[in-house]
Amino acid sequence: MHTGQHYDENMSDLFFRELDIPEPDINLEVGSASHAVQTARIMERFEKVCLDVQPDMVMVVGDVNSTAACTLVASKMDIKTAHYEAGLRSNDRSMPEEINRIVTDSICEYFFTTSKDANENLIKEGKPEDNIFLVGNLMIDTLNYQ
Repeated sequence: MHTGQHYDENMSDLFFRELDIPEPDINLEVGSASHAVQTARIMERFEKVCLDVQPDMVMVVGDVNSTAACTLVASKMDIKTAHYEAGLRSNDRSMPEEINRIVTDSICEYFFTTSKDANENLIKEGKPEDNIFLVGNLMIDTLNYQ
């Protein structure tokens, strides 16, 4: 599923094309707006997807509005959640992405990390070590793939 938060050629279509990623089955096409409006649109549209698809788990990626919004929806619908790129912290709450990271990790059940320091952050925040998985960095792997 693609929320459509990033929708222009250079932030969406280019990646699908150049990385040979199949088009998503679902595109919420939320587009651009303020953080609040965009997050609300994602939540409203993603809730309908969850009701239709009834997933056993939702995996979210990164630290964008889509990440936090989908995690909130799934959690409120009692759907287990997993976060890839979990545990990353800038410790700068003036960054919207930092708020998304903190919110997402505070309610997820499973954490897929890209570095040891991300694991350490999650452990300091009280997350169970059995639910933290160091899986590496998809961005670096993709760069090396090319």
